Amino acid sequence: MKRVLTAVALVPFVVAVVFWGNFWVFVAVVWLVASLCYREYSAIAADYGFGAPGVIGYAAGGVLLLWEGDAWWLLVVVAIVGLTAGLRDAELGKALPRAALLVMGVVYIYGCWKCALPIRERSAHWLMYGLLVNWVGDIGAYYVGRNFGRHKMAPRVSPKKSWEGAAASVVTSIVVAGGYLVRTVPGVSIAVVVLLTMAANAAGQVGDLAESAIKRGAGVKDSGGILPGHGGFFDRVDSTLFSLPVIYAYLKFIG
Repeated sequence: MKRVLTAVALVPFVVAVVFWGNFWVFVAVVWLVASLCYREYSAIAADYGFGAPGVIGYAAGGVLLLWEGDAWWLLVVVAIVGLTAGLRDAELGKALPRAALLVMGVVYIYGCWKCALPIRERSAHWLMYGLLVNWVGDIGAYYVGRNFGRHKMAPRVSPKKSWEGAAASVVTSIVVAGGYLVRTVPGVSIAVVVLLTMAANAAGQVGDLAESAIKRGAGVKDSGGILPGHGGFFDRVDSTLFSLPVIYAYLKFIG
């Protein structure tokens, strides 16, 4: 019940921001959500024994979201700053891993969320589709996997996930998210919608497993407790972090 109530409270706010928020409101919300994810990521990263990546990531992430030039140049600067900050560490053996965790966090969290901006520029419906792919996919996977899951998908990483739940996630995404895209974005063929939704959903499921592996490596169950029934923000959007780049790549290079 907590899971449902949390979703009911968040969905109207997200829909309002996606469709009616101006550019700066949208960027501010994306940065806030990304920063909450980065905060939880930093806490998990610290449990690996190299120390938290540091507050530099919040500022670098904000710049990355608004950066219109070559992003690789900004990431080089972040890496240099991270290594320079490590010169003050009492244990110099932690300087390189901590800088790596910093760059990884900025790319992983803010870099993936950055894809939401050009997707929304194309159409708010495209972004809503990108969010629905995982929202509805997670619901399908949860209920089918809990009731009919028999074959474990990745027992070492996420013991509760099953291939039955994964298949249900794909089908649910195609029916609901794909159906939404066909109805709201003219000119997109059903074949393209099915293939794109399958690819985005599969990427999202890998993203979910990737975050689970990060947590398991640190001995952490949930990234946080800010969202009742869901855990932390990082837990809630781990799939979206992998799905949005797939949709962005389609719109930029193919669509």
